[in-house]
Amino acid sequence: MLDLERLRALHSVATYGSVSAAADVLHVTTSAVSQQLAKLERETGQKLLERNGRGVRLTDAAELLVAHAERILSLVEQAQADLEAHRGSVVGQLAVAAFPTAIRGLMPAALRALRADHPELRVLLREEDPMRSMPLVSRGDYDMAVVQDWNNEPLPMPEGLHKGVICDDVADVALPATHPLAGRGTIHLKELAGDPWISSSSDSICCDWLIRTLRAVDSEPNIDHMAYEFATQLSLVAAGLGNAILPRLGRCDVPPGVAIVPLSAPLSRRVYAVWREEAARRPAIRATLTALRAAVPGGVPDGVPDGRRREAARVT
Repeated sequence: MLDLERLRALHSVATYGSVSAAADVLHVTTSAVSQQLAKLERETGQKLLERNGRGVRLTDAAELLVAHAERILSLVEQAQADLEAHRGSVVGQLAVAAFPTAIRGLMPAALRALRADHPELRVLLREEDPMRSMPLVSRGDYDMAVVQDWNNEPLPMPEGLHKGVICDDVADVALPATHPLAGRGTIHLKELAGDPWISSSSDSICCDWLIRTLRAVDSEPNIDHMAYEFATQLSLVAAGLGNAILPRLGRCDVPPGVAIVPLSAPLSRRVYAVWREEAARRPAIRATLTALRAAVPGGVPDGVPDGRRREAARVT
């Protein structure tokens, strides 16, 4: 009989590329992982790892076993989810990744509600950009990720993940108060062609999106300053250093010297949660999604059509 924890150790080495990385993920020592693998080699009568420079590589026998281990571990996760669903209890541990705006605008209220309503659930929260967090959910580092995409640029959904809509988040333009168009009721992006812009950091999904969005209206991006947090971007706008596009969920206190102007051709991003298919029946997943929706300021934002409201009311 193959030991499940030893299979998990081998699968982690295959997934993360080294014994030390697997040990970090499994929260054990490198020696403990090596011992598990040595015992697995004795159980199978096969050599599973070979030296490869300073690291190791999997043998053909190990590759074969890893393929089976992946299916076995998936079935175990599904069995655990089914048992939790059968009990109907929101229990256990849930590792959640979220992008910074969601952590500030949604997670405090959601976590407070979960702690009050489901004291046997432990949520572990980490900040991650959506481009990074979704693959990490797929491979099991996180149980859930709160991610975003834009109405003009949907985020590809990896196979094997389910999603549930949390809200739609409309974006406005933040202009220096001295900008000639700062007093307008609405504005079109094309009218800001040639202006300097302030963006999130270059490795973020928001920066890529801003560049493509501006180019779509024949405006070559002129990005002089980059800052990850929207509060910092607003400070730079207030200093007259450029414009920024600001989602309403991410809006903090607007400093003096900044004018917020709606776009005549609205841009919005969809905020949703994703999780692995195997965990879809976990009551903890559904409870967390419900808490996140309830944490949206004012409930479901205005402007969401009825059909989209129905979609947001069910897990997809």
